[in-house]
Amino acid sequence: MTAAPVAAPPEMSVDDAELLTVAQALLSRVWQADRHEVATALRTADGRIHTGVHVEGSCRRSSICAEGVALGTARGALAPGAPLAVTSVVSVQIKPAGRFRIIAPCGVCRELISDYGPDTVVWITTVDDDRPVPVRALDLLPEKSRRRW
Repeated sequence: MTAAPVAAPPEMSVDDAELLTVAQALLSRVWQADRHEVATALRTADGRIHTGVHVEGSCRRSSICAEGVALGTARGALAPGAPLAVTSVVSVQIKPAGRFRIIAPCGVCRELISDYGPDTVVWITTVDDDRPVPVRALDLLPEKSRRRW
């Protein structure tokens, strides 16, 4: 699908702007209505970028979010025993108007991202003024129970 890209906001770092570009390019290539509507690009502590695409199942419960796919891809790329440490995440969706939008991860993905990087920068679009802002992963989950690994 062809969609108008969202521009990186001025406060977005060059590295995070690269994630935005990668996520938009991926979704442009694989987008399919009701099947693959979200793409995520994340950066790990070693500087590498990993991506994921939302996979919708016929039974909604079997669907997998793009963030979870990207986290699994990132883990699979690490050396045995190396910890998965995520530094930043950008997820995009194509809105009905045919333009990209940075979106916030769902509640389950917020939990997952914060498990692998409580200080991870997660870009979301604010409800009040519809602008992308960075939020610390743990701040997306007030009073999160912390599991010791």
